[in-house]
Amino acid sequence: MTIKHIMRNIVASILATLSRGIVRKYKPIIVMVTGSVGKTSTKDAIAAALSGRFFLYKSEKSFNSEFGVPLTIIGSKNPWTNAFAWLRVFREALALLFLPNHYPELLVLEVGADRPGDLARILRIATPNVVVVTRLPDVPVHVEAYPTPQAVRDEEFAPAYALAPSAPLIVSADDQYALMMAKRLPARVITYGTEKDADVRFENIRAFEEDEIVEGMQADVHISGETEQLIVRGSAGRHQVAPGAVALAVAQVLDVPIKDALSGLSEYVSPPGRGRLLHGKNGSCIIDDSYNASPAAVDEALTTLKTFIKAKRRIAVLGDMLELGRYSVEEHKRIGTLVAGVADIVIAVGVRARGIADSAREAGLAKDAVFTFDTASDAIDTVSGLAQKGDLFLVKGSQSIRAERIVEALLADPLDKDKLVRQEHEWKSKS
Repeated sequence: MTIKHIMRNIVASILATLSRGIVRKYKPIIVMVTGSVGKTSTKDAIAAALSGRFFLYKSEKSFNSEFGVPLTIIGSKNPWTNAFAWLRVFREALALLFLPNHYPELLVLEVGADRPGDLARILRIATPNVVVVTRLPDVPVHVEAYPTPQAVRDEEFAPAYALAPSAPLIVSADDQYALMMAKRLPARVITYGTEKDADVRFENIRAFEEDEIVEGMQADVHISGETEQLIVRGSAGRHQVAPGAVALAVAQVLDVPIKDALSGLSEYVSPPGRGRLLHGKNGSCIIDDSYNASPAAVDEALTTLKTFIKAKRRIAVLGDMLELGRYSVEEHKRIGTLVAGVADIVIAVGVRARGIADSAREAGLAKDAVFTFDTASDAIDTVSGLAQKGDLFLVKGSQSIRAERIVEALLADPLDKDKLVRQEHEWKSKS
């Protein structure tokens, strides 16, 4: 084990001890969001819906690890590698422990796992009062670190096992795995989704338009015998509605009036890189889904791309999907077949994404409509040179592909780069 790993473990242990003490002292209500897809959007929507009723902290960005969760509990930003900033974090934590403070009544914590045991370590820090499980797909992200896909699902479902009997467990009515696993527990299961028997059911999902321009998504939501209009601005895709529906379910179990929750949700915008709608060069439009990529998430993104029938050309920029292990080749080929039926032009970025390109050609897409590049930087000139009035670009790839660089090159207004993911100096300085 290297010095770096030893120091990392020491810092993680100190953070865990301090944050555990803070939770025990102030006893906030803890809403914990887990799952393979859509955690950050769901966490942000919940916080927006509850912000008018509770003084709360939420996980910043996608801080869902053994470092991110304690930093949220302490209320500190990521110090990255700044030693003085880390000292400030520890000082803030000690002040919370030993001095009187006005601490939040509620924490909305996003939790995630890269390796077996990650969530067990987080659950030793904080025990949830409410658990939300987003989606547990057939091929989850990070599956290469686990023996089977079900092992990943078991890990991601772990927060539900920490719930007290009859505590609220909110799961998707459209997810067979989450429903099956929820049946094993004595929790109070609340469902959301498109199924007719969902406790929070949404239907008639459609584009939200202003002046004939798509500005977001909207849906009819049925909850507690009432029907409400849910509008999500600034992003595209049927899946953008689900975080708002989850937020309404959480509001209901915490006795927040639905009207108040909807008022809070009016301020919700999906996080950067999660299906954001942006103005592109030469009158084009961009669906910026550049934060990350997994098979289930790419499926959703391609479904969204298909719905934009008024687009002059639909151009899919797809990067590698990482951490899929033995499923990698198969899933990249499958996505290539799907995209051939959706996009007019495909740009594949990364070594693994060459499987997308090959499969798209085999499925009938013209050879001159498929481009391959090793890196995002290599693709920039070609992609930005394609932009024409009426074109729609979908940009999606795993984090290390840095697909946001392609989005930045496509922007009509360079100042919109502040709306992109990974714009911190620490990220920008990485190769």
